[in-house]
Amino acid sequence: MAIALSLLSALAYGVSDFLGGIFAKRSSSWQVAVVGQTSSGVISLLAALIVATTPGSADLMYGALAGLGGGFGVAFLYRGLATARMSVVAPISAIGTALIPVVVGLVTGDRPSWVAMLGIVFAFPAIALISRVVDDNPAHQGGVIDGVLAGVGFGLLFTFLGQVGDDAGLYPLAISQVTSVFGVIVTATVLGHAWVPRGRRVWSALVMGPLGVTAQAAFLYATHHGLLSIVSVISSLYPASTVLLASVLLRERIHGWQGVGLVFAALAVALVAWG
Repeated sequence: MAIALSLLSALAYGVSDFLGGIFAKRSSSWQVAVVGQTSSGVISLLAALIVATTPGSADLMYGALAGLGGGFGVAFLYRGLATARMSVVAPISAIGTALIPVVVGLVTGDRPSWVAMLGIVFAFPAIALISRVVDDNPAHQGGVIDGVLAGVGFGLLFTFLGQVGDDAGLYPLAISQVTSVFGVIVTATVLGHAWVPRGRRVWSALVMGPLGVTAQAAFLYATHHGLLSIVSVISSLYPASTVLLASVLLRERIHGWQGVGLVFAALAVALVAWG
């Protein structure tokens, strides 16, 4: 169950990132982030009201901290996707997304089997190979920096969501989604960017709401059935779908080493599932 939910999370994140990049190229990346995260927040809050639970204060706190990390991450991810190649920014962000919760999980007591651990090991070169693009364009180099910053934010998102209790329900998820909006706004304000949605095009990002809720909810429930170190690394393979979509729909070329990275990603999933 944990592997299936992690893969669902990765797929939803990958499709959401692809759409976010498309919308950010047509409008302000910060405004797209605000609209997309607000849409997710409204949907997750409605879902939380339907699923009657009573989460503890610690669960709500972890949800809020996760949201701040997620808001920071999505702001830089969309900025990078708008100014650089999708096949550069998204994979780089995944390295930090996977590394931080894997380290935290192992330090706090996760003990994967040796087969699953081998799968985790394979996942990192998979991400690195998918990320490897030879490009001297200065704008693309800026995308690398945005990818790194996004990875830190998403790594914190995964880490804090992984601390939410099994019986906390969806309120921590709703808190996370709502808080992420404030994370985007604060980041945009500090960097001097306009974040108030303007124009008709930016509202297309509303369709990202269901994808964002699906991605985070699947990850949250996956951590209830599996180890954080395993769930996070499988969910962090989301760039594979982003790269494939960019290749098919935007005609971005997949280099040979990226193809090898996709094979390594499949092998990582298979090993973790077997373990």
